[in-house]
Amino acid sequence: MDEGFSPSKIRSIVNAVRVLWRDFDLLTDSDNQLLADPTRGLRLPSGGGRHERIADPAEARHLIDALKPGDRALWATAMYAGLRHGELRALQVRDVDLQRCRILVRRGWDEYEGEIDPKSESGIRPAVITEPLRRILAQHLKRTGRKDRDLVFGRTPTRPFNGRTISKRAHDAWAVARQREDQENSRPPAERIRPIGLQECRHSAVSQMLDAGIPIDKVSKFIGHASITITIDRYGHLLPGGETEAQALLDSYHSRY
Repeated sequence: MDEGFSPSKIRSIVNAVRVLWRDFDLLTDSDNQLLADPTRGLRLPSGGGRHERIADPAEARHLIDALKPGDRALWATAMYAGLRHGELRALQVRDVDLQRCRILVRRGWDEYEGEIDPKSESGIRPAVITEPLRRILAQHLKRTGRKDRDLVFGRTPTRPFNGRTISKRAHDAWAVARQREDQENSRPPAERIRPIGLQECRHSAVSQMLDAGIPIDKVSKFIGHASITITIDRYGHLLPGGETEAQALLDSYHSRY
C-alpha cells in the first residue's frame, strides 16, 4: 500500500469505469462532454501471478513481537482475523467481543467519505478472535481505556489511524529487529524478520484458516467475500490436498470394486 494501488486494485477500478462508460448514451459535441472512452487502449498492470507474501503462525508471532506494544493489536487483528484496511480503521470497541471470541465487522472507513457501509451484505460478518489475538486485544483495550463507540485503533477515540504512519512505524521496528538479528546471527538467514503489509496480513489470515482445516465456505464468510467463488478464485491454490492426496483417495475408492 505504501507504493500505491496493487495491480488487481487498478484493474478493478478501470473495469468499473469501463462498465459505467459502456452504459452512457452516445455523446455529441453539443453536450460539452468527452466523446471518447478514456479507458480505451489502456495497458493494465499484470497481477504478477499468485506469489503474495504469506506469514505462517510462527512468522506472524515473530513479526508482531517485534513491534512496539501500541502497534501490536492492529497488526495482529489483520494477521489473525483478516480484516481489511478500511475495516481496521472503522473498528469500534463495541464490535469486539472478547468473551465470545469474535469481532463483528459492520463498517469500513473511506479516506474521503469517512465511515461507510460495507459494499455488500457479506461485508457485515463475524470474524474469529484466536487466543493469541484475544490476549493482545485485551491488553490493548486495557492500556488505551477505550470503550463503546471509541475506535479501537484510532489516533484518537474518534479519528482513525493513518495507514502510511502505522506502516512506517512497523517497518522501522522490523528494520531494527532485522539489524539486530543480522548482527547477533541469532537466526538462520531464511528465518530473519521480513516486513509485511496489511493486505499481506489478510492473505496470511486466510492461509492460516485454510491450513487449520476450516472449510472454505466458512473462510469466505469470515473474511467477507461476496461469494465462495471469489474465495476459491483468489485462494484456491492454498487449499490443502493436491494430486498425491487425490490419487490416494481414488486408489482407495477403486480398490473396493
